Amino acid sequence: MPGRPRPASRRSPQRITMAVLDLPRQAAPHPVSWRRLRPVLAGLRDFAIALALPAVILILWAIGSAYQLVPQQILPPPVYVWENFRDMLASGELLQHASISAARVAGGFVLGASLGLLLGIAMGLSEKVDDYVRPLFTAIAQVPTLGWIPLLMLFLGIGEALKIVIIAKAALVPMVLNTSAGIRGVSKAYLEVADVFAFTRWQKLRRLILPAAVPPIFTGIRYSLTKAWTALVAVELLASAEGLGYLLVWGRQMFWLDTMIVAMVIIGLVGFAMDKLLALVEARLQSWRIDA
Repeated sequence: MPGRPRPASRRSPQRITMAVLDLPRQAAPHPVSWRRLRPVLAGLRDFAIALALPAVILILWAIGSAYQLVPQQILPPPVYVWENFRDMLASGELLQHASISAARVAGGFVLGASLGLLLGIAMGLSEKVDDYVRPLFTAIAQVPTLGWIPLLMLFLGIGEALKIVIIAKAALVPMVLNTSAGIRGVSKAYLEVADVFAFTRWQKLRRLILPAAVPPIFTGIRYSLTKAWTALVAVELLASAEGLGYLLVWGRQMFWLDTMIVAMVIIGLVGFAMDKLLALVEARLQSWRIDA
């Protein structure tokens, strides 16, 4: 009949359930993963442990200065050292000396590490080259870096050439030793595979030997840079009128011990930062290494 109302449509329980399941669901919050936080917590713990001893020394230093256990002429208070550091930084004097030292160590390191890489490759690839070169190289390496300064002064004077050569010699020795050891440590199984593919000597060196020896070579780079930095400070102590090492001598001569302490702290922090950065890269490279 035309005026009769239609009955309400009924849905089966199965359709209602399916409609409810089709509704968008709100994603439940994921709990914090402790596995992701473990490296962060471990890093913070190591950082706190590393700062513990310097903090104790700084506290003892402050206490000794406050109670005048040590005369200020011998050990100035930490406040004086901090104020002198700010003054030297604001005047640009500290940055000037630091930039000069950085340029010297960069030039000497590049020269010494490059020559060390080439010599290490030659000694690692050829037993004849190693037999001829290693005795003289070992004798030269046994002489400390400071021992070469008086002799080289006669030929090079006390100019920049002396500093570059001394730094290059310091960087050369670790680079040669680690490069030659890394090349000789390449697995013979890799070389046999290269022979199967009929690689030439250049292909073996470029595609196999050098990539396999990258971790020990980078270890050589790390130690070469460390030796170059310490050699820089040594040569600036003896034959320089600029640089961080000169600040140490100048502070001692003028009895400005706060300046001397500032230079010592900067030298230590820069050396620590460079070594730590290269150590992280070295660890990453060592993790990629696959032993046959």
